[in-house]
Amino acid sequence: MFRVDYVVTKTGNIPFIKFIDLLNKDEQAKVLATVNKFCQLKNQKINIPVKLSSYIRDGIFELRISLENRKSRVLYFFIERQRIILTHGFIKKTNKTPKKEIERAIKLRKAYMTSIVEDK
Repeated sequence: MFRVDYVVTKTGNIPFIKFIDLLNKDEQAKVLATVNKFCQLKNQKINIPVKLSSYIRDGIFELRISLENRKSRVLYFFIERQRIILTHGFIKKTNKTPKKEIERAIKLRKAYMTSIVEDK
């Protein structure tokens, strides 16, 4: 069964929650509903449509969320086959996902994986 978690930095910051806090209530609800829908589809073993999620590179995926007048993305990766780890989100301003956002997701994944190893 798939479940969703998120990266917590060494200083206790949660980049995904910081992103959510920047959105208005309707946008927050839409992002959280999309994350929930994505997890449900994965649990039902239904193929995920490209308009909802796609692979970017280096084990990083993006969850695509259309808000009222803008588009947002939530980047994530998988561990242990059934854990979806959200790194962070952002408002998309260009056609392509910015390289700096991908690099940030890779850096957050590395930090997350390091903390798991350190905790064991």
